[in-house]
Amino acid sequence: MISIKPKNSTFLLLLLVLITLTSVNSWKKDEFRNCNQTPFCSRARSRKPNSCSLIASQITISDGDLLAKLILKNPPQIDQNSIDLSTDDQDQPPNPLILRVSSYKGGILRLKIDEDPTFDPPKKRFEVPSVLESDFDEKKLWLQRFSEEKIDGVSSVVVYLSDGYEAVVKKDPFEVFVREKDGGKLVISLNSHGLFEFEQLKKVKKEGENWEESFRSHTDSRPYGPQSISFDVSFYDADFVYGIPEHATSLALKPTRGPGIEHSEPYRLFNLDVFEYLHESPFGLYGSIPFMLSHGKGRGTSGFFWLNAAEMQIDVLGDGWDAGESRISLPSDQKRIDTLWMAEAGVVDAFFFVGPEPKDVVKQYVSVTGFPAMPQLFATGYHQCRWNYRDEEDVYHVDSKFDEHDIPYDVLWLDIEHTDGKKYFTWDSMLFPHPEEMQNKLAAKGRHMVTIVDPHIKRDDSYYIHNEATEKGHYVKDSSKKDYDGWCWPGSSSYLDMLSPEVREWWAEKFSYKNYVGSTPSLYIWNDMNEPSVFNGPEVTMPRDALHVGGVEHRELHNAYGYYFHMGTADGLVKRGEGKDRPFVLSRAFFAGSQRYGAIWTGDNTAEWEQLRVSVPMVLTMGLTGITFSGADVGGFFGNPEPELLVRWYQLGAYYPFFRGHAHHDTKRREPWLFGERNTELMRDAIHNRYMLLPYFYTLFREANTSGVPVMRPLWMEFPNDEAAFSNDEAFMVGNGILVQGVYSEKIKHVSVYLPGEQSWYDMRSGSTYKGGITHKLEVSDESVPAFQRGGTIIPRKDRFRRSSTQMVNDPYTLVIALNSSQKAEGELYVDDGKTFEFQRDAYIHRRFIFSDGKLTSLNMAPSGNNGRLFSSDCVIERIIILGLSSRPKSALIEPANNEAVIEMGPLLVHRPQIAQVLTIRRPNVRISDDWTIQIL
Repeated sequence: MISIKPKNSTFLLLLLVLITLTSVNSWKKDEFRNCNQTPFCSRARSRKPNSCSLIASQITISDGDLLAKLILKNPPQIDQNSIDLSTDDQDQPPNPLILRVSSYKGGILRLKIDEDPTFDPPKKRFEVPSVLESDFDEKKLWLQRFSEEKIDGVSSVVVYLSDGYEAVVKKDPFEVFVREKDGGKLVISLNSHGLFEFEQLKKVKKEGENWEESFRSHTDSRPYGPQSISFDVSFYDADFVYGIPEHATSLALKPTRGPGIEHSEPYRLFNLDVFEYLHESPFGLYGSIPFMLSHGKGRGTSGFFWLNAAEMQIDVLGDGWDAGESRISLPSDQKRIDTLWMAEAGVVDAFFFVGPEPKDVVKQYVSVTGFPAMPQLFATGYHQCRWNYRDEEDVYHVDSKFDEHDIPYDVLWLDIEHTDGKKYFTWDSMLFPHPEEMQNKLAAKGRHMVTIVDPHIKRDDSYYIHNEATEKGHYVKDSSKKDYDGWCWPGSSSYLDMLSPEVREWWAEKFSYKNYVGSTPSLYIWNDMNEPSVFNGPEVTMPRDALHVGGVEHRELHNAYGYYFHMGTADGLVKRGEGKDRPFVLSRAFFAGSQRYGAIWTGDNTAEWEQLRVSVPMVLTMGLTGITFSGADVGGFFGNPEPELLVRWYQLGAYYPFFRGHAHHDTKRREPWLFGERNTELMRDAIHNRYMLLPYFYTLFREANTSGVPVMRPLWMEFPNDEAAFSNDEAFMVGNGILVQGVYSEKIKHVSVYLPGEQSWYDMRSGSTYKGGITHKLEVSDESVPAFQRGGTIIPRKDRFRRSSTQMVNDPYTLVIALNSSQKAEGELYVDDGKTFEFQRDAYIHRRFIFSDGKLTSLNMAPSGNNGRLFSSDCVIERIIILGLSSRPKSALIEPANNEAVIEMGPLLVHRPQIAQVLTIRRPNVRISDDWTIQIL
């Protein structure tokens, strides 16, 4: 984060020491630009409502889309003979813009606005490639006609969107919105407040104009002048808005402008290496997804996504922000939340999602940007990481200690110090002389390893990666078209131009066993620093005028750089396994679509209670925006957590979709056995809890893979009409069946837990019943954070603990049935080989369990032609726990086997039998792959 370029390796060493030793309070606001220091943001914020004077004209249907030209309503009168086209006279009216409206299946409206190519702009504006689903265009509804009507006295055209919804383009002034067909209520609108502005590219700078921008010691050239875009978006019948990660702030986005809100910043989307970030801050972090959801009790949920990878700033406008200046006219019963979207470059490529249910909007979004990848089973277990495990002896020691203390884990990670001089795809031959043997020893226990591979390539003539990249011209260029040279961990470094498909393909080949010497099939990859991080760059990143393939400026794609790096790495692991094995790649930077390539973590957090607290809304927000496989570093990356904080973090982190402990190399060692016997026991219990629930988690990952619905969910996603849940981000759901309430302060004896809905909830440790729809003040001990199973659900578990998830594959299952007030419950179980892509060819088991009228039924949800030929399992269900049954039966009849099973009291938790005894069907031994029924007698 130092902006002075080091001159030699000694200076670099001092720089890195300074970076790593900076205090916990090292994040300095003045090292990053605010809105007032960002010209496009300050310009957009200064505009008044109704300042847009563009009208929609020449409206036609072409190629199944509605087309229009946006022109000035009252262009200035200019003598055409006086215009010198060679100088691009900027006093002439702006050229028309082309507006295109398209409808897609599932209630998705797409709006594109760009410069008119017939007027020969100096270059084509950048449109973000390789983000949309490959089959998305196949979902297009080819529009045949439009109708015309007067709306609020304004001529407008109307086209079909989906059953119950229409898209409307008002002509003068131009506005686009989605409305309900019956009743005409608005859902989402753009430019209702007249804040639309589109700065067109220029060929020639006029005398006296300054197209450069400076921040601190860096100056950014803008060869085509300002090119920003801004507009207002309104969400109707909304109580709150959510989304647009990544920020360390509340789940429900707080207003950033309006009466009583002073000195506030917009939510910034600009991928940055933010060192020890602050909680409750709108400043951008490592990833950016310009997707916002709204939710309200009246209408439900809607969403808006702007496919744009340039820096973006977004205001959430508080009530009264427009002070009566807006022209907006609404039915009297509609309220709204207004937002202002501002981007430095790009085009308008926006998507409106009508919902109306929360899960509908998420599914609509991932149908555009891609469905989340299905992880390998091992990746859903616990990961142990540190910067850095010193050498092979250290690796073996840590691995053996997990076994000694009966703590399962699946992955051991190696940070940058395992390499030869920070050269990726290499090993330090003194510290890691036998990498293959090391990996194989862990693999013998079903465990895996992960090594780090970052995008900065050491400029070293002895490094084959650097030599190849230089020879092939694969690096990003600076503004003078030379290979860009920045500073990162290795010192002088260049950065691969991952926008180029050719470069990504070349990069993917580097992960082959031949090229990555010392790698084995049990080794997977971690992409860090891929925002990209440049220690001596502006705001610790790459200059905006750096050049990518095709002359694309870095400013235009910055937020997607890490996405393309993630993509190339994941493709490399797929190629390494000849297309058979699912990749595992963790990335810090992310963009829309990153869910297709692997996991994301929340970056360099600190060992503070506030950071534990803010991790929940951060992970929830990522889940809402497609990133279903995410988590925070357990214990905090920086600093030394007190034992109580570390224990509480493990207890909560066991419910993150991605569960990893990680720490900075200047922190004290913090493996779970280093804090005394009692704390070891508590952390072991938390990790055991995760492994017990792996069948449930894996089933939820499959649900995410097919629907986009996140594993970890805000309460309102499951209870969309419960207003008390709308802004609650201290508790969360895991799937539809488990509610978790964190403990976020030290020495807490009681915690308030709101349990939504009308059904009962069951404490997952004691089996005690709690009424839904009210807040309970509960005692808490050091043993766990409060967690409850929802009445009406069935959760699959595995109760035998092994060294790793791989060793649990053939173990029997337990079903926990939590009955609702109707004495009914439902649940699912998904099982596949846990490793390959064969599940895409229907090689899996998928069962639905239904308990009703005293009978448990197992139904097949896999394709009917499967019949176990593609994938089968001999696993059985050895225990069925029933919570909330009104009777106390003694036996049950199993069909079609015609066997009788005993029902008796047994432990709710096998590893803690003293806590609670509950009604249990013992040893029914029915196969998970079969159809069967169990009737309570």
